[in-house]
Amino acid sequence: MRVVIALGGNALIRHDEPMSVEVQRRNLAAAASAVATIAAEHEVVVTHGNGPQVGLLALQAEAYRDVAPYPLDVLGAESEGMIGYLIEQELRNRLPGRDVVTLLTQVEVDARDPGFAAPTKPIGPVYARDDAERLAKDRRWRIAADGGGWRRVVPSPEPLRIIEIAAIRMLVDAGALVICAGGGGVPVVVTPGGGLRGIEAVIDKDLASALLAREIDADALLLLTDVDAVYRDWHGERRVPIAETTPTELRSLRLDAGSMAPKAEAACRFIEGGGAMAGIGALHDAAAILAGASGTRVHSAPADVPVLRRHE
Repeated sequence: MRVVIALGGNALIRHDEPMSVEVQRRNLAAAASAVATIAAEHEVVVTHGNGPQVGLLALQAEAYRDVAPYPLDVLGAESEGMIGYLIEQELRNRLPGRDVVTLLTQVEVDARDPGFAAPTKPIGPVYARDDAERLAKDRRWRIAADGGGWRRVVPSPEPLRIIEIAAIRMLVDAGALVICAGGGGVPVVVTPGGGLRGIEAVIDKDLASALLAREIDADALLLLTDVDAVYRDWHGERRVPIAETTPTELRSLRLDAGSMAPKAEAACRFIEGGGAMAGIGALHDAAAILAGASGTRVHSAPADVPVLRRHE
């Protein structure tokens, strides 16, 4: 089976933790263990988030006044290399003899995408509201609430095409475990002359992962986070985890735009594009989600057959 595993940002950094390399290595030990268990039996491609890291890199770049701050596409490429290196090393240590490759990945977007006019993608550290508002004024940021705090938000255009998809297919076909499309990939646009140019944005990692999974003919897409499933009535008194559902039913739920909604949409797109199964759930349950024993599994079904079931 060919499986794309999308690691959420919590695989490296949690909201209440310092963004040090030591913390990221410690958190990645659990992520690598979950991935390695699946990779021992299946072809695996890994993607990952980069929101906290790319935001930190942006802050560090601003601190050096002799050079203009690096644009987000360059910082995205830098974070892809940094995070990919950490994941690759952890996986190599757990899968001796297995080829593990990190591939810098460019993803085409449309320069006219409406996402550029309405930034929604949170990056960088979490701030108290007063601090976030002060930084927004000083640095001309857009900010938005994120969980219990506030973060900078940047444009997040739709991923259209993965530039290195042929190389990714070749590596997977050769038996390599590939780490790619980190942070949603580096956003680029096609120039009038047919070349590529980076653009200021951060692509949603889950939507890019769904595109990747479709283009490499993956059998399954796992979207892993710090929540064990998709819940009905998440913010209410009668919330309940959903075991199995379809794209139509999943889209009928009210989900948080900054957390579960992109994962649900990515799962729907993968299934609608011909994928067999998309799973959403906790990182430590990855193998159980793939086996159908945990998380929320999304699949196609005849319109007249209800499949939305709750966990007992």
